[in-house]
Amino acid sequence: SSFLIARQLMKPHAFHTMYASSYLIPLLSLLLTQIISSFAFSPRHFVARHEQLFARTISGGNTILFATATRNALFTQVISDVDDTLKSSGGVNVAGVALGGIDVQYERGDYYPGVAQFMLELSMYNPINATMTPPKVAILTARAEEFKMALELKDSSSLAMTFKETGERAGVEHWGLGPVLYGSVAEWIIQERKGLRKFTNFERLIQQDVTGCVLQYIYVGDTGELDQEAGETMLREYPQVVKAVFLHVVSDKPNPPIPPPKLINGRPILFFKTYVGAAAMATQLGLMGSDGLLRVVEAAKEKLSNVPRPSDKWDDLDADIREAYRTIGLDALRSEPTMR
Repeated sequence: SSFLIARQLMKPHAFHTMYASSYLIPLLSLLLTQIISSFAFSPRHFVARHEQLFARTISGGNTILFATATRNALFTQVISDVDDTLKSSGGVNVAGVALGGIDVQYERGDYYPGVAQFMLELSMYNPINATMTPPKVAILTARAEEFKMALELKDSSSLAMTFKETGERAGVEHWGLGPVLYGSVAEWIIQERKGLRKFTNFERLIQQDVTGCVLQYIYVGDTGELDQEAGETMLREYPQVVKAVFLHVVSDKPNPPIPPPKLINGRPILFFKTYVGAAAMATQLGLMGSDGLLRVVEAAKEKLSNVPRPSDKWDDLDADIREAYRTIGLDALRSEPTMR
């Protein structure tokens, strides 16, 4: 019942500490509305009771029928993998075991153009109240917790600082990388277990709000380390709290094909090569605003500005920039500054 939901949410452990004080009043207001409106809330039937179906044509000309909430949560938290999602693994492996991933398009350790801006824009896009501080990005990684001393994502790391500075440039203080849930040596050795471990870590994460009234999620991973398995399981088991899954297409070979989008429980799984392409699809599906899309375009162009042409990196980015401009109805000539 709604009373049980309220009791669960008021427990000290129910929220990540970043929400504990700032959002108490809007939380209580939302819970009161929930109690009055429904005494038999069931997450399992959330999609059927509280959502509408919409048809949208997304990048590549694919038309998908997806479910969108008519009653939005207060916040969207982005959940992300690390290697080959936030930064490239470089395709390095030892004795046939990949050290983080398979991407060979970018050098090991390179941050993908526009990635931090993309996740900030998803986090900030709030139809209910755009003034609230967005949740930090939660990390689900296959990195072994036993090797945490060497692999820990510290607040002082270059990656964490990149995200923090992206938020600060947008006037958003205290945004960046948040909770990190690690894998184990077992998954590093037995690769097939990585997807399951990420899903079980996701189940731990959503205990901060099991109802989806306050927090809903967007998962961003890649096609190289069973992130698709994890994302599909999230959509099968928890469609009431997961808005969408975005998967970065990576490969140990050049020019990998982009799979078509798919739906599970009315929720989209979307494949992309650049974060501009991901942002265009997010905008097409109402998960990001047009201004946010343009900011992702500019961030990606700036990141890649030192890469000479011709380059497959620029080829991919230019194609997605053109799609981004088509998405928001800008003249195709707007893409000319990127054509050198």
